[in-house]
Amino acid sequence: MKPDSKLVFEKVEGLRDYIFNSLSEIVRIPSVNHPPMGDEYECQMAMVRRWREMGLEPEIYTLDTVPGLIAHPRYFPGREYDHRPNVLARRRGRGGGKSLLLSGHIDTVPLGVQPWKHDPFQATVEGGRMYGLGSYDMKCGVAIMLGVMRTLYELGVTLKGDLLAETVVDEEFGGANGTLAGRVRGDNADAVIITEPSNLAIHNGVRGGIVVNFSLTGPEGIIFGDEEPGHAMRMLSHFLKWVDVFRRRRRANVPGWMGGPLDPVPVWVTKVSAGGWGKNVPLTVPAEARLELYYQLIPGEDEAGVKGELFAWLDEMVADKPNDFAGRPSLTFPYRFMPASEIPADSPVIQVLNRCVRQVTGSLADIRPLPAPSDLFTVQRDFGLQGIHYGPRGGGAHAAEEYVELEDLLTVTKAITLLALDWCEVAEN
Repeated sequence: MKPDSKLVFEKVEGLRDYIFNSLSEIVRIPSVNHPPMGDEYECQMAMVRRWREMGLEPEIYTLDTVPGLIAHPRYFPGREYDHRPNVLARRRGRGGGKSLLLSGHIDTVPLGVQPWKHDPFQATVEGGRMYGLGSYDMKCGVAIMLGVMRTLYELGVTLKGDLLAETVVDEEFGGANGTLAGRVRGDNADAVIITEPSNLAIHNGVRGGIVVNFSLTGPEGIIFGDEEPGHAMRMLSHFLKWVDVFRRRRRANVPGWMGGPLDPVPVWVTKVSAGGWGKNVPLTVPAEARLELYYQLIPGEDEAGVKGELFAWLDEMVADKPNDFAGRPSLTFPYRFMPASEIPADSPVIQVLNRCVRQVTGSLADIRPLPAPSDLFTVQRDFGLQGIHYGPRGGGAHAAEEYVELEDLLTVTKAITLLALDWCEVAEN
């Protein structure tokens, strides 16, 4: 018999400490991605222990054992996966219902260079928030997956459809090979919920993204015979001015998209480096300036078109300053090209989930694309699955003082548990 929502809510509230402690445990275990390697192993083993507590026997596999993964056109080479397994837990249904996959990445970005007020690996709770590296992006979503599965386990419910939960490696830095491995391996379902933080909105799509590293070079020194040094810095100054040209051009040429109130096609300079600093570095004009450019994409933009637009802009920039630029600056693409994607806002899984959200919160969630890239693109584009993001509120993703709103973990756990009961259906005893 299907449990009513009141019983589900009471059970989730009774698991408050379990869910929060689960999050605390995995935040305290570093799982930093530092391409080509990553330190996800210990955190994944903590997940294995948690699944076994529910009577599940999780599948643990490394990406290089998945037949057909490396040959897949979306596979991104150059990463190493020794000691970096994916973990899948499966709650088998009796048959006859739709299947549901809960998915989340276990890796985090590095700490960065800005100071933290709260220790990034102590999972400090303060003011209803938990602070820590990965608390928001996205170990909170992993704790929610545990909460959903634990709720159903304690309710003793048998579902008709299978309910799967996976934690994957290597999502950060444009990874997605971990998610791709699960899909190529066949761990698929009629609907996929990636429990990335969404600020309680339902994200039916994601923006794309591209990262470009540039190197601008010229002579070093203060006096260079009859030649004045400084070409690299003059090139950098000119380049930065032309970034605004590129930004305005994209805004004018790319149609709007329902990505929320933010710029639908943002262009950012994310890193600049030139010379050194301090008394150990001579007073000199640097010979090289390096710059990282990151910009986002909307559905319909393909890799060839995006790169063609970039090269045309670069050639125009160079032509505007021929005395400094001998030609197009050298550049590399350090991470994969991540296309944008979306599914219709009225897709069945979104409709069912939003009914469940209303039961929990009293109102429907906003439906809009995530204003950032994620591994959702490969779920939607490469495998044609009904995939969405749904997760809690928080802040500081990829920054110091990252945090998640703890009460939201219970809200999202309740909604997804109701979804599982409805989507997969409850089997009669």
